[in-house]
Amino acid sequence: MSRSPIGQRARTQLIDRILGRKAGGGAGSDDSLPALRVSARADVPEAFTRFDRHPGYEKMLVPKAAANRLGLTNPFFRSHDASAGATTLIGGREYINFSSYNYLGLSGHPAVNKAAIDAIERYGTSASASRLVAGERPVQRELELALAELYEVEDCVVFVSGHATNVSTIGYLFGPKDLVVHDSLIHNSVLEGIRLSGAARRAFPHNDSQALDSLLAEVRGQFERVLIVVEGLYSMDGDIPDLPALIDIKRRHQAFLMVDEAHSLGVLGATGRGIREHCGAAGKDVDIWMGTLSKALASCGGYIAGERALVEHLKYAAPGFVYSVGMSPPLAAASLAALKLMLQEPERVSRLRERAGVFLAMAKQAGIDTGYSQGYAVVPAILGSSLKAARLSNLLFERNINVQPIIHPAVEEKAARLRFFICQAHSDEHIKVTMNTLMESAR
Repeated sequence: MSRSPIGQRARTQLIDRILGRKAGGGAGSDDSLPALRVSARADVPEAFTRFDRHPGYEKMLVPKAAANRLGLTNPFFRSHDASAGATTLIGGREYINFSSYNYLGLSGHPAVNKAAIDAIERYGTSASASRLVAGERPVQRELELALAELYEVEDCVVFVSGHATNVSTIGYLFGPKDLVVHDSLIHNSVLEGIRLSGAARRAFPHNDSQALDSLLAEVRGQFERVLIVVEGLYSMDGDIPDLPALIDIKRRHQAFLMVDEAHSLGVLGATGRGIREHCGAAGKDVDIWMGTLSKALASCGGYIAGERALVEHLKYAAPGFVYSVGMSPPLAAASLAALKLMLQEPERVSRLRERAGVFLAMAKQAGIDTGYSQGYAVVPAILGSSLKAARLSNLLFERNINVQPIIHPAVEEKAARLRFFICQAHSDEHIKVTMNTLMESAR
């Protein structure tokens, strides 16, 4: 027999007990209000006027309070003392670091730092307004043209946030008469963009191109525009889609194909050009290339690359670009310098691939559940319990290894995990020590 869901009042009382606060207490409560005033607002529950009674906040408090009672240290928002790569400094101590996606070691690279400093001295720290109304800085456009050349497409536009790139692009280009079909493990930014657009949404099983084909065969005729969205490298699981199959499907069903390369640029392909280089596809085979600048490209922001009509449309009309400040010049300069280094030094990419392959092989040999990972920079250790993931993260941290737990609701409870981001600078010793410590701590 299934339990009935806990009521709001009962949940509030439970949280009060866990946090040790008086029932009905907390910030903003006032039992001395005159009866007349209470009567005047009797139709509006007090919970609707207080952030500490917001259902989302109360839901967040329960596992946090439980962790405190179990003596678990909060593994989130730790302060790093310097640039984080294969190692990092936290509280003056050095840690082997698996919680940063500085895949190619270019964040903090002297040439990247110098490019940013030079841009600050020339342009200042901010573009200070929207590029549409306040004009361009040459380095912004240089970065866009370099990315367009990388993908062998006509143009590119850079946004100030990777998450906002997906939200604004999908939210603006598609509408209620359209359909967006996405992989079941797609990133939150895509889901938020679909919700903003008002388009119909359908998910297909992870990396199941046959299921996608069948779905579109059934429903394509019911919509005007159809967009298929996948990731080039899935950031929670470390596997990649069958890009040639997706290109074939989108052509046969007259759909657009969008590939989110947040984690695949700089990781896949002999020179880091991403999944199209890895699969031997042409840039124009994909309608919308999306990526971020915060991973391999050592900066912050996002981009859309494709045909000129797509890019110009977004630059003149997408709210997330038109009504947002232009990318900070030093950030644009840093990404441009990192992109050049990636292409000049492909050995960084090959070393990353080799390091990640070694990590995955050792993890599998140790009996760790690595899920779908194919050994491309991201390797999960699936533990099946949020509590177990948090505990193991704390134990590893005590042994000078920094790796974050991914817990419910970011993933299903049974899929709670530690997620290891591999960098090209991780040494054999880093990996060996981590594996030995992981196995000892997991017993």
